[in-house]
Amino acid sequence: MVWPVLIAVAGAFTLALGSAMQERDAVRAPGHRVARAGFLLHLVRQPRWVIGSGAAVLGACLHLVALSGAPLTIIQPIGVTGLLFAIVLSAVFNRRRVGVGQIVAGAAVMVGLVGVLWLFPHASNAPVLPTSVALALAGGTLGFGAAVYLTAHWMPDGVRGIMLALAGGAAMGTTSGLARVITAGAHEDWTSVVSWLTPLALITAVFGALLMQNAYRTGHFSAAYATLLVTDPVVGVGIGTLLLGEGAPETLPAQVAAALFAALAIAGTVSLAQARHRNPEAEHQHTGRTADT
Repeated sequence: MVWPVLIAVAGAFTLALGSAMQERDAVRAPGHRVARAGFLLHLVRQPRWVIGSGAAVLGACLHLVALSGAPLTIIQPIGVTGLLFAIVLSAVFNRRRVGVGQIVAGAAVMVGLVGVLWLFPHASNAPVLPTSVALALAGGTLGFGAAVYLTAHWMPDGVRGIMLALAGGAAMGTTSGLARVITAGAHEDWTSVVSWLTPLALITAVFGALLMQNAYRTGHFSAAYATLLVTDPVVGVGIGTLLLGEGAPETLPAQVAAALFAALAIAGTVSLAQARHRNPEAEHQHTGRTADT
């Protein structure tokens, strides 16, 4: 049990490191406050951003390895510690001091999310998702994300960062739900990977990446990362509960506790979005240029 825990901690740190490395290039990239798809093409030409992306992927892989050796109820909360890593690393990279308020707000998000995840049951049955349902799920996620993306330009910076991260986290959570079904089927028959679910997962993943980089671009990295950490697993749990039959808290006390933990996580995220926690460099960027295409 010790090794999976250590691997999970390493994964949380590596994922936070990669995301924090991405922030500076996302803020400095040319273009409007809400950049177009060509924004990603610009970022892949930035060595620091590419290294950060590699670190983020490595962190996610380490998290999956840890899950293979220990229960979800142990590993998932450890993954949430990445938020505090991300807050500190972002401050170091941008040569800013970490405020006590940021640590308190980050801890509130962590406690809230851990509570929600612990209260939901974790089924071991192989998930099944009809193609028609998967299409509706992906379509709804992409539609919500597109609506946020198209209206984000008129939102205040803090709100824009949270909403873009909310939509990005929803896309990532949808990708996780689809990937869960794909990998479960692949254990029985590897040819099941060749299905409509695979391109849907890829599309939602790329769109989620575009939304998340735009969220980091607002300068409210801590709030955006916290929103991602909350939204991704919660959407995944929702998909498991509503579409894959994995269940939900059944007793009234458990349901009330889940709601309170969720409220705590939301309050912490809103606190992180306050202007005093913003990267000051973002205030002088994105005045009207267009991202490279």
